[in-house]
Amino acid sequence: MRKLLSFKVLLLLGVWMAGTFSYAQDNIIDEVVWVVGDEAILKSDIEQARLQAQYQGIKFNKDPYCVIPEQMAVQKLFLHQAEIDSIEVADTDVLSMVDQRINFYIQQVGSKEKFEEYMNQTSTQIREKWREDVRNEMIADKMKQEIVGDIKVTPAQVRRYFNQLPQDSIPYIPTQVEVQIITQQPPIPQAEIDRVKDRLRDFTERITSGETQFSTLARLYSEDPGSARQGGEMDFMGRGQLVPEFAAVAFNLTDPKKVSKVVETEYGFHIIQLVEKRGDRIKVRHILLKPQVSDADLNAAIAHLDSIANDIRSEKFSFEEAARYLSDDKNSRNNNGLMPNSVDGTSRFEMGQLPQEVAVVVDKMNIGEISNAFTMIDPKSGKEKCAIVKLKTRIPGHKATITDDYQRLKAVVLEKLQNEKIQKWIAEKQRTTYVRINERWKNCEFEYPGWIH
Repeated sequence: MRKLLSFKVLLLLGVWMAGTFSYAQDNIIDEVVWVVGDEAILKSDIEQARLQAQYQGIKFNKDPYCVIPEQMAVQKLFLHQAEIDSIEVADTDVLSMVDQRINFYIQQVGSKEKFEEYMNQTSTQIREKWREDVRNEMIADKMKQEIVGDIKVTPAQVRRYFNQLPQDSIPYIPTQVEVQIITQQPPIPQAEIDRVKDRLRDFTERITSGETQFSTLARLYSEDPGSARQGGEMDFMGRGQLVPEFAAVAFNLTDPKKVSKVVETEYGFHIIQLVEKRGDRIKVRHILLKPQVSDADLNAAIAHLDSIANDIRSEKFSFEEAARYLSDDKNSRNNNGLMPNSVDGTSRFEMGQLPQEVAVVVDKMNIGEISNAFTMIDPKSGKEKCAIVKLKTRIPGHKATITDDYQRLKAVVLEKLQNEKIQKWIAEKQRTTYVRINERWKNCEFEYPGWIH
């Protein structure tokens, strides 16, 4: 699956920047170089993907004119089978993915206007052009999951895989830690909340009276960096992509000239203006302001957590009990404060996977030690909060063992079995699918050697 995944990355790059290198094709006499089933692969398609990979600094281990068309052919095999099996993806999911990619590129170049200028197309034109490519990619992914979805890994398979590994092939596991955490959000005074709401109401009056435009105020004052640069404008979103409080108000807007009431979400306070509705999707612009915690309240919260840490050290209660009853952290408090690693579903972190503020503290701690209180930024809401942590375990870097690293080895075995099944499936499809390759494109060392019968 890893090799197929690298192709997926290449396809994403091609989709994201489709058309960027269209000028390079002016000197290309287009021709069909591969045919898979009834689908053609054009020389221009390959050249565009190659130029994009070159632009992104992607290097190929083999001739790109062999690698790229083969990877395109593999995707066509998946798409053909998906059509037979009636595998589809929802339009809303496709549009959501397209919007995510457009937003990603807008953030990279700095503004929607620069992005459109760079692509020499409007966002609407780009969205329509990318939609089918993204749909195909998502269908191919879904087909692959159908092929490998029934694979299960048993402990016996993991042990057998590990026992058969040569000593010099046993993977090295970097230092890992398990960390327990207690967090508390300092209370925000009502006066600060009122100040933020009054400011948003003032913005509303200025917009409604025609004194200034919503987009101007968003660029100047909104604390949502992703949309502020676009004048507060967000791309088309479905209701499920927005937090409930925001969606409830946004989807009730009907007049683009009106501004919503002040809306509170976990991110802060917003005002919203409708841009366009399209079926069950909506485009709005918004201004976000976040109430600020005063230094006095922040210091008080730190002192409170330091007091809790001292009570734990003096054994008045355990860290686990404090986490369950005192922590604001929803992800860990029901697990005795143990931080979950979303990357692999375990509680072990490599140091680089921890939030930066936590990693700096944990790096100097001994096992069982409880830190002094410190501040950190919640990665989801962007709010400042206070925390104490306990280093539960530290596992030094080592060669993998079946006892300590079972979950990681299990993931390796699962990937190996999935890859083997995918390769077997592709080999079978090569035998039963019509494939024609232009003579000048056959002299390749293919990853899957069954293309030429």
